[in-house]
Amino acid sequence: MLCKSVRPVGCTVHRSVGVVGMGLLRSKGMVILAGNSHPELVKAVCHHLDVRPGNCLVFFRSSRETEVEIRETVRGRDVYIIQSGTKDVNNDIMELLIIAYACRSACARKVIAVVPYLPYSTQSKRRKRGPITSKLVAKMLCASGINHLITLDLHSKEIQGFFDVPIDNLRASPFLTKYIETYITDYRNAVIVARNPGVVPRATSYAERLRLPLVVIHGEERDESDNNDGRNSPPLDQSVVEKRTTQVGLELLPMMIPKAKPPLTLVGDVNSRIAIIIDDIIDDVSKYVTAADLLHERGAYKGKFLFQFTNIYFKTKTYIDYYLSLLTTTL
Repeated sequence: MLCKSVRPVGCTVHRSVGVVGMGLLRSKGMVILAGNSHPELVKAVCHHLDVRPGNCLVFFRSSRETEVEIRETVRGRDVYIIQSGTKDVNNDIMELLIIAYACRSACARKVIAVVPYLPYSTQSKRRKRGPITSKLVAKMLCASGINHLITLDLHSKEIQGFFDVPIDNLRASPFLTKYIETYITDYRNAVIVARNPGVVPRATSYAERLRLPLVVIHGEERDESDNNDGRNSPPLDQSVVEKRTTQVGLELLPMMIPKAKPPLTLVGDVNSRIAIIIDDIIDDVSKYVTAADLLHERGAYKGKFLFQFTNIYFKTKTYIDYYLSLLTTTL
């Protein structure tokens, strides 16, 4: 029989979020459970609601399998599961699935998943022969017993169509625009910067609400010019072609010219203005350091850069400190 194992050095033994009762909301038939993705967020939510998290234990067995123990009754109650995507995204998903399935098996009246950052939301389109992974994740979540999903600023709104349950896609823009208006006294001298063309719709919303001009950073440092075949497929082996009774020459297939992305360019004027860079997910700060360098070269107001985002995750704290030091030096 497998036994429960201790986590690696630097982690708690069972990665437990909370082992106490419900508190004030017990009489209302509601319980808050959570995985291990973001304990600080769980504590903040429970503190705001003046409740304590439910008694739920999530840990690894010696086989590295995830096991869940719900140590209080959820029968006939509404269960809210708080779990977000982090650098350990696959474990985050499995914890959410297992907790939801455990609640459904324990006859919970309703299971509501609160997922601020929905994992794999950037993989919502099919590229070449790749899968639409976000649709797979949506089907898994629905199959686990989740009745309702609450998330924040989906990378693509179309992802809502992948789910067979209701979704609340909350927006952070009203709070962020209010923050800019309140705490940046000279924000009228700012411009909204879309870090790439894909962020233009989101950045346009901020620019219209704040009555500010929009600037777009276009281009990338890398390109796709090293593709060998414009059809995105390798040429057929000649021996295979000769064995075919019906042959179609490659010259008859339409060729696709590889995308050659230009170097970073700035569309718009940022000279002597505050640059507010908008994006929804930050997983590699080096891209923003490069963008900050470009804005600095074009005369953006020193020391007044503001990065607005809703979903952010990094590899390690050292990684964060390193790039924050680069940003401080750059800005």
